[in-house]
Amino acid sequence: MIQLILLAFLATFASAQYTDCTFKNKDYTDICEKVVKEGVSYEYANRFLLSYFKTQKFDEISWKYLQPRHIKIHTQNEKKANNVLVKYIPRLVEHLKEYKEVYDYSEKKYGVNREIIAAILMKETHLGRIRPTHDAFIVFNTMVVRTNPQSSREKWLLNMGKTNMASIIGYCYKKDLSPEECNLPSSYAGAVGIPQFMPNSFVYMDGYKSKMGDLTKMEDAIMSASKFLNLKADFNELIQWDKIPSMPELESAWYDYEFENENASFAYSHSSRSDKVYACFSCADSELDYLREYTKKIMRYNNSSNYAIGVLRLAYDANLLLKE
Repeated sequence: MIQLILLAFLATFASAQYTDCTFKNKDYTDICEKVVKEGVSYEYANRFLLSYFKTQKFDEISWKYLQPRHIKIHTQNEKKANNVLVKYIPRLVEHLKEYKEVYDYSEKKYGVNREIIAAILMKETHLGRIRPTHDAFIVFNTMVVRTNPQSSREKWLLNMGKTNMASIIGYCYKKDLSPEECNLPSSYAGAVGIPQFMPNSFVYMDGYKSKMGDLTKMEDAIMSASKFLNLKADFNELIQWDKIPSMPELESAWYDYEFENENASFAYSHSSRSDKVYACFSCADSELDYLREYTKKIMRYNNSSNYAIGVLRLAYDANLLLKE
């Protein structure tokens, strides 16, 4: 009898007709309304947001690492990561030679240096060798359900979670995947694929000689990262490496400066989003004007001075090795 009742319930649930976005959770209502406005059916949006496997499972590890003290530790470790990656520059050059045809194509189409893209892919996933173990939707759902939006950071975190959940639903709807089939392996922060795109950046995906990009394919990762910097950062002219000072020396000087100044930025004197003021490393040095503008472009990919300087260091050394 219990089994019959359960089967009847499941049948009724499966055949339910959804014609609105009414949820007890107001954030789910917002997400549903957003995706429906963008072309997703009510039925699909409701199925996704009512799926046990998507909204009733939580990523405790992700939630732990997204807390401020862990974010601070990650930021502090960025320069250590940069130093470690320097030894992989020969591997970076091998990669550039292996995918030369793709980089020729991407440079011509988007005007972004191949060394910059390869350095970004090295920093993000060691050129695809690091395999993500989280599920992007569950990461962002945990963020949305657990966040109590009191501070400005918490409000930002909640909004980021909602926009990325909406992007995943829209992406999987277009791919004709059921909610249970829509599994996007990600980092603990919800970043997907070799170039580690947040789902709300899927609009920048591009395929190598194909219509739809796949961020798990190296060729498409190269094209997508190039498109991202071209469209989002206005990166459309190749860096002239002879205009760049010695990056090993400059990187070392920057780390010393950052250590001595609590609110240090390589490229900015103030925040465009708030009244925060930074101690700007390069702003008073006209010889660094050219480098500063490209640093800002790379910071559109990851808003960290250490990240951008690490990318430039890897790219600079790779360019030198390619010329040998």
